[in-house]
Amino acid sequence: MKKVTVITSSLRAKSTSKTLMNEMVKGLKEHHEVKIIDISRMNLKYCIGCMTCQDTGKCVLNDDVKNVIEDVNSADTLIFVTPIYYYSVSGQLKTFLDRMNPLYPREDRKFKEVYALFTCADDDPKATEKPTKAIEGWVECFDGVEYKGYYDGLALNDVGDITEKDLKGAYEFGKSIK
Repeated sequence: MKKVTVITSSLRAKSTSKTLMNEMVKGLKEHHEVKIIDISRMNLKYCIGCMTCQDTGKCVLNDDVKNVIEDVNSADTLIFVTPIYYYSVSGQLKTFLDRMNPLYPREDRKFKEVYALFTCADDDPKATEKPTKAIEGWVECFDGVEYKGYYDGLALNDVGDITEKDLKGAYEFGKSIK
């Protein structure tokens, strides 16, 4: 049983990404321990690029990141859940990824696998290419960590657009993560 940390970034309480995430988590829980971090509820400051964390292993900013960074560090698997805005990850997720910089020099980092769940209004599968590149770029900074894949919820502008096929697909995606 792996420890999976799911980081969700939608600001909407009833969003397409959170709805599909909930189905994915049902599938995950069949094999794994799951923790959800909802960054929309966090006090999250922007990285100032001071690089102090590279020497100290800690960020100089005082916000909610200090409360979750160990959850990220100690997970076996990370799953980022984000709506696609202008063909990229949400601004909230990008800020969160930047703030994970203290993990870069750490030798006790446990996570080895990263996945994503995307939702967007566009129905073109190419809509996930740039968000995938954004997450792959983050993953490439960590030796021994692999971006394993994603689930895409396409043509989902509102929760009412979600079909049974979408829900089943998200559930099966979660269940397939071993």
